[in-house]
Amino acid sequence: MSETDPVPAGPRQRPRRLRSTLTVALVLALAGLMFTANARLARGEESRHPENLAQLVDRESGRVERLSGTVDSLNDEIETLSAPSGPVPAVDSDQIMRTAVAAGTVPVSGPGLSVALDDAPRDGSHPEGLSADALVVHQQDVQAVVNALWAGGAEAMTLQGQRVTATSAFRCAGNILLLHGRVYSPPYVVEALGDPSAMRAALDRSENIQIYQQYVDAVGLGWSVQDDDDIDMPRYEGALELTYARPATGTPS
Repeated sequence: MSETDPVPAGPRQRPRRLRSTLTVALVLALAGLMFTANARLARGEESRHPENLAQLVDRESGRVERLSGTVDSLNDEIETLSAPSGPVPAVDSDQIMRTAVAAGTVPVSGPGLSVALDDAPRDGSHPEGLSADALVVHQQDVQAVVNALWAGGAEAMTLQGQRVTATSAFRCAGNILLLHGRVYSPPYVVEALGDPSAMRAALDRSENIQIYQQYVDAVGLGWSVQDDDDIDMPRYEGALELTYARPATGTPS
């Protein structure tokens, strides 16, 4: 071989060229994927994420309502399949009914109380320097009413028309209330079955409610308590099973 003859490519140059080709192809593929995703977002094709919180709440509320209907249908099916096919031992029917009422698994009706709480009017005359936080109903206000009614002997209860049970939990975020996956705005209405006189006395004894009524007088928070001779309450629509945390495996006690 003379000095002017071209030197053939060595065995180390070919893999290097192959890696360069694959790198360019990968970059082009990623660029194309990003361009396609950006174009879909620009055209509004990606509708999974709503544009604002209100849209998200509406969408999830509708989803919860559909799932609640499914739960109702499944509960009915379970009751049908669980019905005894033959004679069963004698049981205390009154005890069974009391347990079902307490668990919220049956609709009930009867005399009781209706308590309503509402935000203060924004255009009202308020003391100078008062924060906007003092003009709205808070979670502890609703909780105080619920606890007082239970203490006064309430046999069954609803909040915003939904049955309240031992497993019920609600949260207030701003001026909205979250209960069983649904969203509500004030006024918040609590209905309770039981002796109206005993439940009124329990409301009057509650220190938290006495504080709330001071704001009723000062800023105009809404408050009303009414007797009702015939309150109809639906059964609880959610799952009755309790879920709770457990220590991870291997966690020292």
